[in-house]
Amino acid sequence: MGNESFKLIANNKKAYHDYFIEEKYEAGIALHGTEVKSLRMGKCSIKEAFIRIDNGEVYVYGMHISPYEKGNIFNKDPLRIRKLLLHKSEIRKIAGSITQKGYTLVPLQVYLKGSLVKVEIGLAKGKKLYDKREDIAKKDQRREAERNYKLAGKMY
Repeated sequence: MGNESFKLIANNKKAYHDYFIEEKYEAGIALHGTEVKSLRMGKCSIKEAFIRIDNGEVYVYGMHISPYEKGNIFNKDPLRIRKLLLHKSEIRKIAGSITQKGYTLVPLQVYLKGSLVKVEIGLAKGKKLYDKREDIAKKDQRREAERNYKLAGKMY
């Protein structure tokens, strides 16, 4: 990453709860002027967003970018479909995985890398209910262990 600045804009924690993330890709995103200004102010949500591949192009649906207050007539629809920019070879590889193994694409986070807006997308496999329960149980055990450790530390 070097000396480039990194600023997280939106994070999709739900994706890690609902899916096993197998691979991650960094994609650019095609935006209009005022959308970039809104993103710089952190006005973005990817909770309900999902990604599809149509005719060898990758699009993100349901990504909400709030209209820029000072943008007036140039503002675009906050939920419009936006094109993600990936190399053709990456798109082919992802498309192959999706068709064969039952994977899906989910946006994991949106961030600024230098002056560019990037979207981290994950090749994901859906979790079953018992997987989610297992994760919750592990998290509870870890919390309990941390709590006991803190209490033990205060006694001495």
